[in-house]
Amino acid sequence: CLDPGHPSEVGIGTQGRKLTEVGVSWTVAVRLRDILTERGATVKMTKNAERQYVANRKRAEIANAFRADLLLRLHCDADAGSGIAVFYPDRQGKDKAGTVGPSPAVLAATKKVAPRFHKALTQSLAGTTIRNRGLKTDIHTAIGAKQGALTGSICSEVPVLLVEMVVLTNPKDETFLADPAGHERMAQALADATEAALQ
Repeated sequence: CLDPGHPSEVGIGTQGRKLTEVGVSWTVAVRLRDILTERGATVKMTKNAERQYVANRKRAEIANAFRADLLLRLHCDADAGSGIAVFYPDRQGKDKAGTVGPSPAVLAATKKVAPRFHKALTQSLAGTTIRNRGLKTDIHTAIGAKQGALTGSICSEVPVLLVEMVVLTNPKDETFLADPAGHERMAQALADATEAALQ
């Protein structure tokens, strides 16, 4: 299940000089969906249009109802650094609604797929300008630090990963995704990583 980030209760997302997080997360997700479908996967999307508002809890519920093998959440970061990072829950958290999750079984399954996904992703992007910022747990995010895990992770009943594809406020990162070849390379790398994670 592909979850192109934003708009949600946390806002519209970040933006660079040319690209917006909501826009590039959508276009990469659409291309990734097509690649995975060509490779034989059945793919569900959490929204049907770039600007469609879907709350993070609802995004997880869509993946749960679909009984997805993986909920892959696509985002772009905004900070002083550059590169790609993959986040996963390593403990239960509690969201604002009081929901506690994910379950121990989901945590165990996610812990298994996360390193396989990250390794394949970084191998597929080797030789590009996209720096590897590592495989990190949800508590290394602002919301995860407060809740113990991201809301999308807490509400997920399937393995869940969040990818910050680039730091969109970094001109070099933005240029990579603005270029059609870089955009395609990112989608192909995410497809390779998804396949590797689920083998």
